[in-house]
Amino acid sequence: MARDEELKLRWELVVQKLSDRFSDGDPLDLDAIIYLIGVQELGQLDRKFKKDHKIDLMHIAICKLLSPYGYYEFDFVDEDGWPHYKVKEQLPPLKAGEQSVLMKEAIVNYFIETEFID
Repeated sequence: MARDEELKLRWELVVQKLSDRFSDGDPLDLDAIIYLIGVQELGQLDRKFKKDHKIDLMHIAICKLLSPYGYYEFDFVDEDGWPHYKVKEQLPPLKAGEQSVLMKEAIVNYFIETEFID
């Protein structure tokens, strides 16, 4: 199976499983999935977040997702339990479609590593 096709199938599986679990089957979009990863990485699953914190959660997720690609490196956890990352390498300029593919690939890899999907 071609790499792009395999990514597409795995992405659809991630969307389906997360949508079934968190949105009564309504398909979650990329941003919603990034947000969920941020909540998972923070580890404060039963907390309600304000808008500013939601953006911070998405930032945590993006840093975590792009760490294996060499763009970010985990630095420390602050006194409130929030992880912090440092930039190792600037992301290259990407077109919107390229950004989407990179994030989907990183998300699929994240959920393979966490054994949420095969």
